[in-house]
Amino acid sequence: MNPSFTLPTESALNNHWKTQESSPFAYPEVGASAQEFPHGYDHDRASTLLGFGDPVFEAAARALRQWAMFPPDWTQIYPHDAPIAAGKEVLVLFRLFGLWWWRNSSRIVYLIDEPARFGFAYGTLPAHIEKGEEIFMVELRDDGSVWYSIQAFSRPNRWYVWLGYPFARAFQRKFRRDSLAAMEGKVKSETLKVKDHSSFVIRPY
Repeated sequence: MNPSFTLPTESALNNHWKTQESSPFAYPEVGASAQEFPHGYDHDRASTLLGFGDPVFEAAARALRQWAMFPPDWTQIYPHDAPIAAGKEVLVLFRLFGLWWWRNSSRIVYLIDEPARFGFAYGTLPAHIEKGEEIFMVELRDDGSVWYSIQAFSRPNRWYVWLGYPFARAFQRKFRRDSLAAMEGKVKSETLKVKDHSSFVIRPY
């Protein structure tokens, strides 16, 4: 998890990723994001309207499967094509101030795969600067609107994160803003590829 000025090599990332398979979660309330968020953590929620209709929902679900909600200019996912499945480990790389790359380890806790909802929650492992759980989800509501939302509970997992707590919280807010924007851009670009706009049909309810 030590920061580096350059993006870690594929070999270094792969070695780190493989070591995470036997790691426990870094917090005891595994799966709590599916219910009431636990006390003792910061609680965060954000959402954005992506559009209307089945094609928008389908594009949004594909975007989540491709990890498109992570801002590409300062975050990366390893493995790059990590499958969205419970029990799978993933490394999330963040670049701070355009200088340092930080590796953070997480594991997918559960999957949401329903006709009108798709998403997943992942939880932090010890090699992560935070403790907690985060949900990424897209939802097709009764009025035909499609929403992307992020929900999380977290607290620092390192002394230096506690020391820089205001900055850490500002960094989390930046991630949520950029994630919403990344999903908006990705879904818009995907749905614009559909030439026959009559295919944008709102489900009757």
